[in-house]
Amino acid sequence: MPNSEFSVANAHKYNQSSAIRWIISHVARFKGFFTSFLLATIISNIFASEISTLTGNAFNVILQPSVGQYTQLLHISLWLLAVVLLSGVLDMVARLSIEFVGNGLERDCRNELYSSLMGKSQTFHNRQRVGDIMARSVNDIRQVEAMIVPAFDTMFDSFMALVIPLIFIAFINLQLLIVPLIFTGVFVWALRDYMRRLQPVSNRMRAEFGQMNATLTETVTGIEVVKATAQEEQERGKFRLHSSTYWASFVRNGFVQALYLPILLLTIATVCAFVHGLWLISIHQLTIGGLVAYMGLLSMMRFPVNMSTWTFDLMQLGLSGADRILKLLREETELDENTEGYNQPIRGEIVFENVTFSYGGAPILKNISFTALPGQTVAIVGQTGAGKSTLTKLVNRIYDVDSGRILVDGVDVRDWSLDALRSQISTIEQDIFLFSRTVAENISYSRGRVVDAADVERVARDAQAHDFIMNFKDGYETVIGERGVTLSGGQRQRLAIARALLTDPRILVLDGSTSAIDSATEDEIQKAIRRLLQDRTTLLITHRLSQIRWADKVLVIRQGELIDEGTHKELLARCDLYRRIFTHYEPGSSGSDSNHSNQRQEVQIGSNGSRPSSSQEAQWVS
Repeated sequence: MPNSEFSVANAHKYNQSSAIRWIISHVARFKGFFTSFLLATIISNIFASEISTLTGNAFNVILQPSVGQYTQLLHISLWLLAVVLLSGVLDMVARLSIEFVGNGLERDCRNELYSSLMGKSQTFHNRQRVGDIMARSVNDIRQVEAMIVPAFDTMFDSFMALVIPLIFIAFINLQLLIVPLIFTGVFVWALRDYMRRLQPVSNRMRAEFGQMNATLTETVTGIEVVKATAQEEQERGKFRLHSSTYWASFVRNGFVQALYLPILLLTIATVCAFVHGLWLISIHQLTIGGLVAYMGLLSMMRFPVNMSTWTFDLMQLGLSGADRILKLLREETELDENTEGYNQPIRGEIVFENVTFSYGGAPILKNISFTALPGQTVAIVGQTGAGKSTLTKLVNRIYDVDSGRILVDGVDVRDWSLDALRSQISTIEQDIFLFSRTVAENISYSRGRVVDAADVERVARDAQAHDFIMNFKDGYETVIGERGVTLSGGQRQRLAIARALLTDPRILVLDGSTSAIDSATEDEIQKAIRRLLQDRTTLLITHRLSQIRWADKVLVIRQGELIDEGTHKELLARCDLYRRIFTHYEPGSSGSDSNHSNQRQEVQIGSNGSRPSSSQEAQWVS
């Protein structure tokens, strides 16, 4: 079996110029099995045709008595038995060989698509519907595999059952070829017309299945919102519409099949062939045994005719599925992994030089320039939608800048090896994603599978997660529900902090990472984080004054523009916007960290000097 290893690096060897060439380039990896299938199928059909010939010879021996009649019949019987056994063995070899090809094709196509999706930029994924990607990754690839087994398997077997009997008929009497050849010509023409009419229906079926699956995925993923807003009936209506459209495509597909005529034409051709054979017997140009062999060979054509609608339907669905997969594979990603790029330990200097970025429309960030020295903590403040989170995602190349550049240690991030860059940057966000795996696996995710349990426990203690983890029945081996739904917001954030602590990053991004944690727990976490931040560069997005106070630099972002930067005190003295956002600690509150929980004054002042409402405060949460 060919090596199952697959990566983006070797994906280029597959020809993606068309669906057929792409499939052929995959099948080429299994030349041995494919050749075995072809040869076994051809020889098996030769033996199957030989059965009809031997049966005809037996009739001639019986109808023309002779001295060695029984000996001849014995020889024919033994040869017939050998042919049947050999045909059965070869048929088994053919089926096993094509199964290896089909299953290997499915595996490699799925690996290729998965690797391609992993290599796409975040911008690409923002444009895609998860349900449609799932439909292509599972169902469309399954259709591609079905295109080989059983579709191509049956189609090639059928083709041999059509061609080889014609050769045997020619050896009986060339005149007997007239009716079969006429029928074959009509059959090929009908198949071509059938495929022409079937193709748009199959394409539409696959597209509509993707739409239906996308609707299902979105509804199930957002089921909490659906139920909370009592929109079940609306979602049922949307799904009924998509499922009805998909059903209508099946009806159209059945209508196309109903107009398929070769099955009727074969019946007419069989009658004509029999009459023609009787006429040849009457003029002594054909024996009774020859007629029996002829009709037996002609009956073999019923198999390709009967199977043609089914196999070509599967073939067309497979091609449609392959086209949909290729659209994802071909779609250009804005991100170059640059595997041969700069690869060194990061010191932590970050420089933004006139950086502008957009998601395809109006710029989200406009001419941003600032410098973060190694080991500095840079706080970023601004209203919701100002571009704070987007700014941090440019550092590890979740997105690439439209203009300007970002330097890490004096090297443009686009010149870094993407793996080297991202492996030294950790991000803790508000929207925490946890996998449906054990607690230990979630914490150690960024370090791979083999991580010392003591290290996992150490970072969990630093993140104040150890105590609640040990309250679970299975402790660190507790399996978390999908997306961490079985945990509270604070628990999810503490696991995310532990995961980031374990990576020992050179650059750390904290995006509202303690917003769901109570003050007492946060103080303990802040102690651990501040120890972690020593000699590390940190980009801190927060609305909490207690965190901003100890930042080395504060950036004030408004509508995508950097309007000021400096220390907390400097900005309070000169920046009106910053002064409207925050107020000073009360006298005596600048003491040690241990006093923060009692003396914190996270007050956001409105334009009239009054304390804002909770909704106004929320606008400053990143």
